[in-house]
Amino acid sequence: MTTPRWIETGSGPHGLVFLHGISGGAAGALDILPRITPVGWRGLAWDMPGYGASESIDPVDFDGYARALIAMLDAAGLERVVLVGHSMGGMIALQTAAAFPNYVTGLVLACCTPAFGASAGPLQQAFLDRRLGPLDDGASMRELAIEVIPTMVGPGGDPEVVRDAVNLMADIPPASYRAAMHALVTFDQRAVLSGLTMPALVIAGRDDAVSTPLVVRRMAERMSAATYLQLDAGHLAPFEEPQAFAGAVHDFLASLDNAPVTFLL
Repeated sequence: MTTPRWIETGSGPHGLVFLHGISGGAAGALDILPRITPVGWRGLAWDMPGYGASESIDPVDFDGYARALIAMLDAAGLERVVLVGHSMGGMIALQTAAAFPNYVTGLVLACCTPAFGASAGPLQQAFLDRRLGPLDDGASMRELAIEVIPTMVGPGGDPEVVRDAVNLMADIPPASYRAAMHALVTFDQRAVLSGLTMPALVIAGRDDAVSTPLVVRRMAERMSAATYLQLDAGHLAPFEEPQAFAGAVHDFLASLDNAPVTFLL
């Protein structure tokens, strides 16, 4: 397996990894990664397989994403990390924590759910039709992004956040986006939640219509060591409210055993 490409900031014995969503990439973490990475920590953000400079995997599924993440951690020399996952990145964090718990000291799950709806069926197909139908009809990724991204932010969302997210999504190879979408609708890790013993911070956006606060809170309640937090934002909460998000991550990291933190804000 080819090691995914990553960017990083900082240095030290403790590591955290930011995992972007289905419409993102490592480039989207250039601002948020330094914000959430304390002094004495290494902060990494990857291009998910098939995105940016990372080669795709075959088959494209969550088992493969988790294995690719572990390959990246091994290549980076990180044996134990905190995974900070946004949206689909949170799902990958859950998958990795369940399959490779010895690598994961903590989880920050932002605007994600433990499963995509119910079992495969009309809900999943309708979602795929909405997200992939425009591509089938000849739209570009930029045109799709212009249609989709504004629906992800809360009321009064910063136009700059929308613009940056549109530009990021526009650069995703259509084939990779399609493959990730088909993987997304198969995701279901509800059964593992009660068995995850590492500390977790679970964050919802008050106005998130994709991963609704009710579903996100219920996920947190099923985890044995999770804290729930709601931000005044939509689905792009880490980018809509970066200071509040970084502060929440800082507080969480400071609560972990044997992980002293110093913050430069």
